[in-house]
Amino acid sequence: MSTFQDFRKKLQRGITAPLVPLISKLKLTPDAMTVAGILLNLIAAAVIGFGHVFTGGLVFLLAGLFDMLDGALARYMDKTSKFGALFDSVSDRLTEAAIFISFIFITSAGVWPYNITWELVLIMLALTGSFLTSYIRSRAEGLNIECTVGIFTRPERVIVLTLGLLLNLVFVAVAIVVVFSWITVGQRFFHVWQNTRKV
Repeated sequence: MSTFQDFRKKLQRGITAPLVPLISKLKLTPDAMTVAGILLNLIAAAVIGFGHVFTGGLVFLLAGLFDMLDGALARYMDKTSKFGALFDSVSDRLTEAAIFISFIFITSAGVWPYNITWELVLIMLALTGSFLTSYIRSRAEGLNIECTVGIFTRPERVIVLTLGLLLNLVFVAVAIVVVFSWITVGQRFFHVWQNTRKV
C-alpha cells in the first residue's frame, strides 16, 4: 500500500473515530446517514446550480463527512450488509452525477435560468438513469445477487432511441428513456433490498 493511501486512511479514521461513538448513541442507522448524505449532496448541487458556488462547496464538504461516516458507523455497530454496500455505492454515483450536472448550469454566465434548455435537462436525466440502471445490476452481481429485473434495460433503451432517431422524434425518445429508466432503477434497487432481507 502506498504512503498516500496510508495517509488517507489514517486521516479518514482520525476524522470519523471520535464522531462514530457519539452518532451511535443518537440511535442513527448507517442507512439514515447515507440518506442524509444524499440530501446534503443534492442541496449542494442545487446551491451550486443557482450560482452560489462557495456556499455550495461548504455544503458539499459537509455532505462528504456524512459519506465517510455511514460506512464507519456500519462497521462500528456491526451492521454491515450487502444492501448497505449497494446503497452506499449507488448513492455515491447518484450524488456525483448531481454535482457534475450542477457544473453544467454554471458554465453559462448570467442569472438563472442561464442558457439551460429543457432538452439539456432531459439528456442529463436520461444519462444518469441509464448508467444507474446498469450500475445497480453490476454492483448487485458483484455481491452475488442476480439482478436482471426491470422493464427498461439496455435493449429497450436502444430500440426507443433508434426509433426516435429514425422518426426524428429524438426528444420524445429521450423523455421515454428518462421515465422508464428511473422506474427500472427503482425496481432493481427494491429487488436487491428484498433479496438481502431474506438472507
